[in-house]
Amino acid sequence: KQLGTRKNTKSHHDVISRHFSKLTSLSSTRKLNENVSSKPQTASGSEITADHLLYTPEHFALKESLKKIIDQDINPYVDQWEAEGIFPAHKVFKLLGNAGFLGVNKPVEYGGLGLDFSYSIAVSEELGNIRCGGIPMAIGVQTDMATPALARFGSTELKKEFLLPSIMGDKVACLGVSEVGAGSDVATIKTNAVREGDEYVVNGGKMWTTNGTQADWMCLLANTSNGPSHKNKSLICLPMNSPGVHIARKIDKMGMRSSDTAEVFFDDVRVPCKNLIGQEGMGFTYQMLQFQEERLWACGNILTMMDNIIQETIQYTRQRKIFKMPVLYHQSVHFRLAELETEIELLRSLLHRSTALYIKGNDVTKLASMAKLKAGRLSREVGDSCLQYWGGMGFTSDVLVSRFYRDARLLSIGGGADEVMLSIICKYMDTLPKAPPKK
Repeated sequence: KQLGTRKNTKSHHDVISRHFSKLTSLSSTRKLNENVSSKPQTASGSEITADHLLYTPEHFALKESLKKIIDQDINPYVDQWEAEGIFPAHKVFKLLGNAGFLGVNKPVEYGGLGLDFSYSIAVSEELGNIRCGGIPMAIGVQTDMATPALARFGSTELKKEFLLPSIMGDKVACLGVSEVGAGSDVATIKTNAVREGDEYVVNGGKMWTTNGTQADWMCLLANTSNGPSHKNKSLICLPMNSPGVHIARKIDKMGMRSSDTAEVFFDDVRVPCKNLIGQEGMGFTYQMLQFQEERLWACGNILTMMDNIIQETIQYTRQRKIFKMPVLYHQSVHFRLAELETEIELLRSLLHRSTALYIKGNDVTKLASMAKLKAGRLSREVGDSCLQYWGGMGFTSDVLVSRFYRDARLLSIGGGADEVMLSIICKYMDTLPKAPPKK
């Protein structure tokens, strides 16, 4: 398969044209009026407009095409995959790869669409229509957590071997950062990669590895020297079928059930030195850059989920009666939903502003940390408040709100805990305590 080509499509321009033609057809059958909310809705919603502050008609075309795949090929099987505790990543990723959704902002020469990061955010928002959190999270690992550094700093040979098949959906990627004793505190990881000739010998282990039991390769962060903790780490593409890689267990989680999460051990795993991403010792810096995209992506994804939870709660509480009137008509209920909707809109504005600045080359670490912090906290509020209004039904596994309640709890932990986000924000505000001068 030639670089930049895709099955059933001549080039990335053909993919965009195909999506755009669907939008044109859709728009011709949809009459917009002046009463439409200014809220940027999913492509299946009532608003498709050129007046959006961030999205163009091409963004909405991608969203509409992705929504059809979600409705036809993913959502019908979500309940089954949740019950089984795993989804067929290779099958789903190949489906998305063929349609161009695993590399929208990746280089054209490696199978991507060559678009800016705002298109990734549009995709992340649309993936929020999947009726669980686990599958969108697994897709996000593939597109915006394990591959950004490779796309930006990897060698041509490395991109051909790992990035191209990941974008095409032929390989599943995972990210190896967290360990048993090192989660949000990335600088304290213990996994080592010692250079011996033209190979690294890797020993240690990784924890909470999304896609870990199905992955073909790992973007591994490991210590490659004994220097300062922020300058002794490197990112390495590690094939998961290498001798010495052991999947210790598939972790049983309270939420994100359909996403497999593994504990992985490395016992004298030999990896060619050419699998190094960028420069040796720059891994911590590269990972921090990856975190910007990861955190913005996670924020976009949860926004649509929260929208859906509120809308389903409105529908349910309008039908369900208590004290001879719909639950929704009690002031405490509709006022609370209005408060939550307001918070969601404010978060959406922060996300889109951060994205607009990021695609212009700005460092948005502070804003991305704010968005991630608010997204985690707000999703917990939405889940808790809405579940309450469902009453006993909310405590069952039969409704989406209970699944969201469990799944969304991870957002304040994974990808940097709330407390770490606060520390980053404080660092940019110059409010962290200063260490006393050495005597």
